Amino acid sequence: MKNESNPKRDIRVALVGFGLGGACFHGPLIVATPGMQLTTVVTSNEARASQARRDYPAVHVAATAEWLWDHAADHDLAVITTPNRAHATLAMAALSVGLPVVIDKPFARTAMEARQVVQTARERRLPAIPYHNRRWDSDYLTLRRLMNEGVLGRILRFESRLERWRPEFKGGWRESGAVEEAGGLLYDLGSHLIDQALTLFGPVREVYAELDRRRAGAETEDDVFLALTHANGVRSHLWTSVLAAHCGPRLRVLGERAAFVKEHADRQEAALRSANRSVGPNWGEEPSECWGVLTDGVHEESVRSEPGAYQRFYEELAKMLRGEAPPPVEPDDAVAGLEIMEAARRSVAERRSVALACEQPSSRDAVP
Repeated sequence: MKNESNPKRDIRVALVGFGLGGACFHGPLIVATPGMQLTTVVTSNEARASQARRDYPAVHVAATAEWLWDHAADHDLAVITTPNRAHATLAMAALSVGLPVVIDKPFARTAMEARQVVQTARERRLPAIPYHNRRWDSDYLTLRRLMNEGVLGRILRFESRLERWRPEFKGGWRESGAVEEAGGLLYDLGSHLIDQALTLFGPVREVYAELDRRRAGAETEDDVFLALTHANGVRSHLWTSVLAAHCGPRLRVLGERAAFVKEHADRQEAALRSANRSVGPNWGEEPSECWGVLTDGVHEESVRSEPGAYQRFYEELAKMLRGEAPPPVEPDDAVAGLEIMEAARRSVAERRSVALACEQPSSRDAVP
């Protein structure tokens, strides 16, 4: 790995893309990580380039990724946070010039494309790390703690929601129906929901999906439900929608001994989208009124939330690049998530074909 030769030097990071992901979900966390330095921002959008210069005056702003490949020796990591269509292509280009990569979700447009990235990274002995930051959501970390403590008993059902109320179109590639864009909620928030379920409960043997376009004129799914049956018998029910005027609980987890219900979503996204993105000592903490509830059917008690900790992704990544720790997320996990997304689309297609077949008149109904 590039930085093992000089572990005392800061890890020099190039951020490829400076839209919402780069400006809010990567830039602030990179600069808050000890031992990391945001060296370059790559964006061809002049307004975003101006924002990058305002936010990070010492950073070099490049208009093309080719500039970065030509100056790869001056960097130790490339973070790919562009529109989905370019994730795999840019990752492969970075690997070809010897740069480790972090790739925002979805890791690629297809499982096959993701496998190609992973294979190339292994051949070149370079990391290719999925950015699954919601493994450090407050609610997720709290649930993991409860599971480790054994208070829920064997988990029977896991219900998880990431819902929004956005009835108006925002436009842009995320709402485009073009296959190459890999837009829509399944690839967007669905990536997080699936990753959390897989990390908590392991491989999946059955997938059922409902992928709907609820808003008039929608080109891709804006309302998603997935039912996963894990190999260990746990059932995960996952929802994401932009038409939830009233959001369901963020988590409802049913175990043999007790249930855990968390109404409120993690607060880190809102903080990173705000004007004040400073990752300080109280980052990710929740007030007690946002804590979840543990109940055995008779008694209820409020459960202290673990602080959300998106910053830990880059802290663990820095250790990995110095050869001191394993990857914060394994690339094979992203491949498994994409396989589930593709199985979800097959589930919908196969069910539709059955429904259409049922609507055709049988030979007994034919008019002589």
